[in-house]
Formats: sequence, C-alpha cells, structure tokens
Amino acid sequence: MKQNVTAFLGVGMSLKALWRLHQPLKRTQACGFALRTLNGLNSVTGSSSTCLKDQRNCHHPTYNYSTTRLQEVIRRHHTLYFEALTLLSSKSKTWIQMRKQYTSTSTTTKPVLKQGGMPGKRTLKGPRTKQPSRTNQPRQEEDMMQCIAYATADQYHLPTLCHDLIAHGFVEINELPRDASNVLVMGTENAAKPNDTGAIFFFREGSVVFWNVEEKTVKTVMRILEQHEIQPYEVALVHWENEEINYSVGEGNSKLHRGNFLFNEELDYEQVVLEKFAFSNALSLSVKLAIWEISLDNFVESIQSIPEMLKSGQRVKLSRAEVMQKIGELFALRHCINLSSDLLITPDFYWDREDLEQLYDKTCQFLNINRRVKVVNEKLQHCTEITDLMRNHLSEKHSLRLEWMIVVLITIEVMFELARVIF
Repeated sequence: MKQNVTAFLGVGMSLKALWRLHQPLKRTQACGFALRTLNGLNSVTGSSSTCLKDQRNCHHPTYNYSTTRLQEVIRRHHTLYFEALTLLSSKSKTWIQMRKQYTSTSTTTKPVLKQGGMPGKRTLKGPRTKQPSRTNQPRQEEDMMQCIAYATADQYHLPTLCHDLIAHGFVEINELPRDASNVLVMGTENAAKPNDTGAIFFFREGSVVFWNVEEKTVKTVMRILEQHEIQPYEVALVHWENEEINYSVGEGNSKLHRGNFLFNEELDYEQVVLEKFAFSNALSLSVKLAIWEISLDNFVESIQSIPEMLKSGQRVKLSRAEVMQKIGELFALRHCINLSSDLLITPDFYWDREDLEQLYDKTCQFLNINRRVKVVNEKLQHCTEITDLMRNHLSEKHSLRLEWMIVVLITIEVMFELARVIF
C-alpha cells in the first residue's frame, strides 16, 4: 500500500510540474522537477509490478482493486512521461536560444571606461594657472608666436647671469628705464618665427619669460640659468606650473584679446619692449603664485591629520620643535606672498605709465591673480589657527608638567619635616 500511495503522489506531483511548464518564470525548474519525479516513478512502478508477480495468488478485494488502479496509473504515467520529455526538449531549445541572444547582446553593449577614468587611479590635475577660458582656443595660426613663462627658483643672481649669457652669444637689451631694476632683458637671434625678434625677460624673483624663442634655445638658457639660481625648484614642478600665451603683431592698439596678446606693428622697438615687460611682469607673478600654491598644498597635507586626531581624542605626536618648524614654514610662505612680492599692489613702475598699467591689470585679471591670492590668504589664516592651537596645547602641557613638579617637591619637603618632627 505504501508503494501505491507513492505512485499516486508521484503522478500528482508530475501533473503539477507539467502545469508549471506553462508559466514562463518556472518553466526550467518545472521541467527538471518533472523529469526527476517521473524517473523516480519508474523505479516505483517497476518494484510494484515485481510485487504483483510475486503475489498473483492473493484474492483480497482491496488488493485486486489496488492492482487494477495501479495498472491504470502506470499507463497514464508513461503517457505523461513522453509528453514531458517532448515539452522539455522544445522549451529547453527556446531557452538556450534566448540565453545566447541575451549574452551576445550584453557583451556587445558592455560599457567601456574612458582613458583616465578608471576607478582607483588618481588622474593628474592640470596646471592651476591654466584658465578654463583658454581650453577651447583654436589652433595656433601661422602668424601667431608663443610666449612661455617659468618660475625656476626663489631668486636669480642677475649680474653673473648677464655675463654668462653674453659669453654664450646673447645680447643685452637696455631699452628699459632705470626704475625697472629687477629685470634683465636679453635678445637672441634664434627666433622661432621671423615675424618678431626673440627676447627673454629674467626677473630677480626667480621667473623667466620667453618671447618667440625656439625650443632648443630655451633648453640652453635653462641649463645656463641653473648655475645662477638661489633655492631652485624641482624640474618637474617648473615645467608643470607654467604659462603659455600666443601673441601676434598687427594693426590696432596693443591689448589682450581672447587670451592672446596683440601688438601694434607701428610702434617703435623701445615701446614694444615696455609692453612686453608689462605682460611678462603679470605672467611672472602668476607662475610664482602657482609655485606658492603648491607649497601651501603640501603644508596643508602635512597638518591635515591634526584636526582628526583632536576630534577623536587621540594624542597629537608632535614635539615643540616640530610645531615651531611648522610655524616658521607658514610665516615664511606668508611673507613671500604678502610682503616680498607685488601680488597685493600694483608696482610703482606703472605709477606714471597708465597705458602699461592697463595692460598689466588686464593680464592679472585674466590670470585671476587677485582671486587666487585671496584664496591662498584664507588657507593661510586657517593653517595659522591650527598651528596656534598646537602651540597653545603644548604650552599648557608644559605648564601642567611644571605644576606637578612643584607639587611633588612640596610633598617631599613636607615629608622631610614630618620625619624630623616625629623621629
């Protein structure tokens, strides 16, 4: 009887599985379940038929009814078995085709990462001196020449530099007035284009500006300049933080137009040198400010863990000497930006030269020098507050240590007095 009940339950489960074949979400599971169930019924019905052969002499009415019913179940079982196999084969082929089509579509439509946008890799930032207004400039035209500015050191020794450049074939230009004493102007015959002569402006503050100078000559000058630098900068930083602006010579007044310098072709050579000096002065300030911005970023990175450590209640592992060194670095950078440079005010050279002052101011405005100086001073103020906090913390810690030392000394003295009185 247990085998008969198993057969009935198996057929019922097979019918349920076959009904599930018509449901799209359960077809694959139902087909497999139907095959497993029907294969199990084969073994059950086989064992049942064996039992029937062994028990032919049994004439119990319940047994005869069960035998007849079981034979009908076996016939229906075989019919359902072949129907399930047929339906399984057809549905499996359809499912395999749909799977292949889906995988091919997914592989063809797989998104591709752009170069430089891979996660986990930090993309290099562009030079901070490059402005967004210059990113969509058209290509350099044939009559356009190039002006490049670099900041290579804190200062130059101009007298020895002048003698060294003259020995290498360069010519000193003396068309500038006497009040422009912080600059050395040299001329070269190796011009990049024949539309204008090559000129180089060396500023005492450690910046150099090349006007229409071929690349080979620029490299030669940079090698000569290394011998006359005071506190030079890293070579990679020098070439990364630079300024490049195109210029041309044509009709009309000299001006800064759409990111390019335009010079009047009717001006004499002395006036052209003065206008180039005004433009070069602004470019030199921009590249120097870019170097100081990098220095400030490095300083901020060195102290950025201090607020987090104070917030979490951890002990700040900085000695008094290290804190004083940080304060010295901060004030040296603040002195360079606000006191020893012309970033905050217009130089006195342009006091009685309004046309040159206008060119200088327009170039500074184009390079966003005033806004950048304001941002740098705000960062410096924040860094000053952090260093003052650390200095006050160390001072309080030192005062607390002295107070405990005094308390311990008083305690020892009291103990000696008690010992003298008692003993």
